[in-house]
Amino acid sequence: MRILSVVVTLIALVAAIGVVNMEPATLDADVLKAGEGRKWYRGNLHTHSHWSDGDDYLEMIALWYRDQGYDFLSFTDHNVLANTERWVTVDKTKGGRKAYDKLKAQFPDWVDERTRDGRLEVRLRTFEEVFEKISVPDEFLLIQGEEISDRFERYPIHMNVNNVVEAIPPMGGGSVYETLQNNVNAALAQRERTGQPMIIHLNHPNFGYAVTAEDLMKVQGEKFFEVYNGHPGVHNSGDHHHVSVERLWDVVLAHRLGILGLPVMYGLAVDDGHNYHNIPSRASEPGRGWVMVLADELTPESLIDALEAGRFYASSGVALRQVVTSPRRLMVEVDPQPGATYTIEFIGTRKGFNPVGQPIVDDNGKELHATHHYGDDIGTVLARHEGPSAQYVFEGDELYVRARITSSTRHPNPSEPGEFERAWTQPVVGPAAIPDRTR
Repeated sequence: MRILSVVVTLIALVAAIGVVNMEPATLDADVLKAGEGRKWYRGNLHTHSHWSDGDDYLEMIALWYRDQGYDFLSFTDHNVLANTERWVTVDKTKGGRKAYDKLKAQFPDWVDERTRDGRLEVRLRTFEEVFEKISVPDEFLLIQGEEISDRFERYPIHMNVNNVVEAIPPMGGGSVYETLQNNVNAALAQRERTGQPMIIHLNHPNFGYAVTAEDLMKVQGEKFFEVYNGHPGVHNSGDHHHVSVERLWDVVLAHRLGILGLPVMYGLAVDDGHNYHNIPSRASEPGRGWVMVLADELTPESLIDALEAGRFYASSGVALRQVVTSPRRLMVEVDPQPGATYTIEFIGTRKGFNPVGQPIVDDNGKELHATHHYGDDIGTVLARHEGPSAQYVFEGDELYVRARITSSTRHPNPSEPGEFERAWTQPVVGPAAIPDRTR
């Protein structure tokens, strides 16, 4: 009995030592990895068609994404839902005869057409019709959305609502910030009234250099924006007077978490596709950026739940096997491709950063509508690792940490010249963030 007692004691001691030596974050970590009923779903949340200023029909666009292995797609035409009867003159559509001939060849018994005053017209199929035609249960999902296309003075302010029930007209406002907030409020009101889950996000903040970090950081009820947009004309990288969209993200995060007491903001990657012929080219095309969402099932409700919980990453080509987050660390593991190498950067802002920015002025000393200049203590590269996996352990003074993963492989059809394939994890709220922060 005495020997048995010693053995039991030793086993207990070894077990206790194992718990003590275990990385503390594993005890309360959120492991974003396929398995146990969850899957990674690839999707695009920003798409245009003949219902506004795209150059192809809904059914052809949906078929392209389905054939390319996407799991879901949201149609987001400008200020309209595809839910009414609409006839268009073929030769006056953006896609013209080329798009029409492709549609007829693909769906010879599907096209509704007529001739009026000697002009060939075709009926645009509604979202519901295309959903029934193209969607595949548990394999490919179409989601109805809208791009609310608003403006303040000369600044275009566009926001996407996904899984929307009714079209939301541009709400306007007395400033860029007020315009943003009014449109967010309208989407939240519809969600509350209808009971249908839906999300709103800010599109391409550098389009027309309309939205500054100072505008976006104050918006409440909205926690998504586009950190990568595949349209060549939206200035993801900024210019000598305007910060990049990724820099804007860090300024927003630092102020929301460190000063304003607002929740974290997540970054999306999207196509913003308008042109679906002659791929690749320098036009706004599909296949450049997407989100990978870890969800329980392929439904709008499950996807939105995962997005709002931050269980996703944004990508322009890099795939991740898993992301492990906790109050103590952020760990990333890449799904490596043959011949590619990877750089993983952990980016964040520490408590005590200088929140005061300096206005940007032009060559004549006139203040510009642009994100202010802030110090290097915002959006600092806290650690850099070469290889397909890495982790960052919090030191205790971080407000947030996010990871950017860059491949040595160049993007095959970039939105800007010289792009490399990348992925962006969502920010993890750090131990120094304002108490009672919700993710």
